[in-house]
Amino acid sequence: MTELAAQDAYGVLTEPTTLKIQRLLPGPIERVWAYLTQGDLRRQWLAAGEMEMNVDAPFEFIWRNDELSSQPAKRPAGFPEEQRMQSRITECDPPRKLSFTWQGSGDVTFELAPKGKQVLLTLTHRRLPDRPTLLKVSAGWHMHLDLLVACATEGKREPFWDGWSRLLKEYEQRLPV
Repeated sequence: MTELAAQDAYGVLTEPTTLKIQRLLPGPIERVWAYLTQGDLRRQWLAAGEMEMNVDAPFEFIWRNDELSSQPAKRPAGFPEEQRMQSRITECDPPRKLSFTWQGSGDVTFELAPKGKQVLLTLTHRRLPDRPTLLKVSAGWHMHLDLLVACATEGKREPFWDGWSRLLKEYEQRLPV
């Protein structure tokens, strides 16, 4: 992991069902905003799907985690090659804040703040329904944000599923029961 990614690398539970993770990325803020909102850039680190930047606008995330690195990795049992999720934008303040629903487990907010030539990205995922979901989502966000740092810095990308499986075990040990 790079120094940029080291900002609060594992995240924290700010409440029993709320995860907060931060990453420091190279700026400017508009560039990081583009990685959050433009489907062609977002698919490089998270999921494809076009977004209309209006509150209450629906959109679809399309995950193809096998495509997030050039090195193959074994997908865990029960995870399909492609996943889709319907969402809706709940808050949009370009280029500083984007919030949206997260089907089945609350909502997600990205906040961006300039820090000199860098940008502090704060991800907050609220209302995670149970411990198994919290663990999977925590490992997933951690891995996806590390991939975002790699995209933004042209760094090395760990195969998604290898990193996710490793992080899931680490989160199981770190997060309270």
